[in-house]
Amino acid sequence: MLLAGPLAGGPAGGAEEPGAVAVVGDAVPQSLTGRPGDAARGREISFSRERGNCIVCHALPAPDERLHGNAGPSLAGIAGRLTEGQIRLRLVDGRRLNPSSLMPSYYRADGLKRVATVYAGKTVLTAEEIEDVLAYLMTLRPDGKR
Repeated sequence: MLLAGPLAGGPAGGAEEPGAVAVVGDAVPQSLTGRPGDAARGREISFSRERGNCIVCHALPAPDERLHGNAGPSLAGIAGRLTEGQIRLRLVDGRRLNPSSLMPSYYRADGLKRVATVYAGKTVLTAEEIEDVLAYLMTLRPDGKR
């Protein structure tokens, strides 16, 4: 199955060429960019209230950060529970797996409801940002080592 949509940043980002995402079973096995993400940048995006904002719904192994959410599962040890491709699909379009999920589809721009005009036709995160967040989440191993 292919998901297609424009690649774009948030309100400050510009539109990029449309891209397709190959979904295989419950995963997106191929990188969206063809290169590894930057885990440090991914951590920054995950905690950013303006970008990924993962922390609003998920607990993360970061005691120095305040106000961890509990609407979604804890992300501590996620790299031991899901493969890289499975996590990538959840970032790209988590509602594909669970249509009633509260988690936004971070890399989908079509078929969405109640989208603010400033975000219409844009993805929440760019392909590079998805790969960065994924790189960070893959450091969250069950043994706590990175």
